[in-house]
Amino acid sequence: MALRSLDNALPVLPSERPKKQPKVAAAAAMKQQPDLVRVNDENKPPVPAPAPSNADATIDYIPSENLKSIDDPDVRIHGLIGGLESKDWLKVCESLNDARRFALYHSSLLLPILDKVMLIIVKAMKNPRSALCKTSIMASSDIFKAFGDKLLESPVSDAYDPLLLQLLLKASQDKKFVCEEADKALKAMVESFTPLPLLHKLKSYASHSNPRVRAKAAVSVSHCISKMGLEEMKEFGLISTIQTAAELLNDRLPEAREAARSIVVSLYKALTENEEEKQEVWQSFCQSNLSAIHAQAMLKLVSS
Repeated sequence: MALRSLDNALPVLPSERPKKQPKVAAAAAMKQQPDLVRVNDENKPPVPAPAPSNADATIDYIPSENLKSIDDPDVRIHGLIGGLESKDWLKVCESLNDARRFALYHSSLLLPILDKVMLIIVKAMKNPRSALCKTSIMASSDIFKAFGDKLLESPVSDAYDPLLLQLLLKASQDKKFVCEEADKALKAMVESFTPLPLLHKLKSYASHSNPRVRAKAAVSVSHCISKMGLEEMKEFGLISTIQTAAELLNDRLPEAREAARSIVVSLYKALTENEEEKQEVWQSFCQSNLSAIHAQAMLKLVSS
């Protein structure tokens, strides 16, 4: 009995203890069940894994000058809307490029369905997929070049208003390559439209509550004003224009302030051709229509 008790009291030697699974082996075992681990981790996407972030790189962004005309356009036009409404985003991008080709080379075929096409373009601009968004913005540029003032006529004008807002929003975002493309589209818009009717569309956005949208609209307004003569400026409203510029001069964003300065210079140059009277006429105009502090700022701006 004493010997049995002694045996039971003996310590277990290290070699006799149960072996722990090595960390390396445990890690390997975890790797054998990646799907299980991913599913149980709420901070990671479920299986199947999402497409890699560079998936949009499969899209070719074709410059307008490299687009070709369409073979059998009379036949192809009937499938355009269906392609634009496809659930496959790659098919939508392809159809957007077709819409660009129709605009540039077969505009008469596109015109009857242009309002529907533009609404689909607006929807594509809202899509979080960058490739789809950028391609739709490029499509808007080519439509501006092809149709110009026709976009302000009914029924297409109903689709133009949401398109303009989306372009201003996309030009205001942080994603650089989308923002740059939207800036190009807004520039193409100003170059393709008659300034006066476009200004009526842009006017409300120059006082938008979103400072970035306000700044982008101010830039387009300044480009329109720079293309106008005095009579067109008078028709649009000299007083309302100088008051808008005065407000933008104090805007929080430098882009808006620079646009305001451009508007002021355009007004100053157009107001009179008589250089000797220009300063006096400008001073009288500003003092009659602005507060004293704003009038002083206008006089200082043109004198510098």
